Amino acid sequence: MIHKTIDARGLKCPLPILHAKKALRDTPAGAVLEVLATDPGADSDFVDFCRITGATLLESTFAEGVYRILLRSAA
Repeated sequence: MIHKTIDARGLKCPLPILHAKKALRDTPAGAVLEVLATDPGADSDFVDFCRITGATLLESTFAEGVYRILLRSAA
């Protein structure tokens, strides 16, 4: 179940990451955050983001020019 969706389409790095970081701060531990992004580096940026923050990358898909990234907040 998705707790919150961040629509970062049209935003360039680092804005999708910054919006996700802020949203994860406001979510309970274990909550799932969905991020929609069009920045070409979003996929690899969120891999690094999870490694640094302790969040878990659950899924990263790309369709019709949009990355859909699912993150689970750290416990």
